[in-house]
Amino acid sequence: MTQKFLTVRGTEVPALGLGTWRLTGDDCYDAVTTALELGYRHIDTAQAYGNERRVGDAIRDSGVDREDVFLTTKLNVGNRAHDDVIRSTEESLARLATGYVDLLLIHNRAQRTPLGETLDAMNELVDRDKVRHVGVSNFDIDLLDRARRLSDAPIFTDQVQYNPYWPQGELLDYCDIHDVLVTAYSPLAHGAALDDDLLAEIGDRYDKSAAQVALRWLVQQGVATVPKATSREHLAANFDIFDFELTDEEMEAIRRPSKTRALGGFIRGRLPV
Repeated sequence: MTQKFLTVRGTEVPALGLGTWRLTGDDCYDAVTTALELGYRHIDTAQAYGNERRVGDAIRDSGVDREDVFLTTKLNVGNRAHDDVIRSTEESLARLATGYVDLLLIHNRAQRTPLGETLDAMNELVDRDKVRHVGVSNFDIDLLDRARRLSDAPIFTDQVQYNPYWPQGELLDYCDIHDVLVTAYSPLAHGAALDDDLLAEIGDRYDKSAAQVALRWLVQQGVATVPKATSREHLAANFDIFDFELTDEEMEAIRRPSKTRALGGFIRGRLPV
C-alpha cells in the first residue's frame, strides 16, 4: 500500500517530492529545509526558477546525506545548444553545491536547437558523472518517442501536467511499456482540487483531505508527483498519503477530464503571487 518509492530502470525514486516553481529566497530555503526535516527526499527545481542556489543551500545545511536526496533540475529554453547544455549544467551544479544531479530534464518541447544535439550533450554529462539520468518535460508521446530513439542514455522520465482534470492515461500507458517514469506537476491543478466536492467526499471516508486524495490518486497509478507547498502544515499533509488506498471505483470516478477546470487552474497558477 505504501508506494513511497517507484522503481524505474532499477532506480528507486521517492513517489512524492517537493516542487519549487515560484519559490525564491528565504521562502524557497525554508520550504526545502522543512520538507527534508519531514522526510522528503525528492526535490525538483529548474534553471528557469532562479532558485537553484537556495535549494542547494537548504540541502547542504539540512544534514541529510546528498546520496539520499533525488535532485532534479531542468535546462532553460536558451540552453539547448551543445556548449550551452554543458556550461549551464556546470553552473547549475555550482549553484546547487553538488557534484551531480540525479536527473536533468529538457524543460519544454520548444526547440530551435535540434533535439539530438541537446541530448548528445546531456549524454556527455552522464558519461562524466555530472548527471545520473536524463529526461524531458512537457513532451507528448510522439516527441518522447523521438527523444528515446535519439538518446544513448535511457529517457528516465517525462514530467507533465497531470491531475484529475488533465489525466494522461495514454502517456502513462506508453511509459509503462517503455519503463519511463511519469512525473506530475500541478497535481492539484493550481488549487482547483482543493475545492472539489467529489475529492472531499472520498477523503471523508479515509479521514483525508481533497488534496491528499488527489495526490494518492497519482501515486497509486505509479506516477511520481512534485506538489509545491511552503507551510509545514501543507508539506506534512501532502506527505501523509501512504496509509490508505483508493478503490478501483474511486480511482475511476476521480478521473474527470475538464479543460475548463484545468485551464482555470493553469491561469490561477500564473497570477502574480
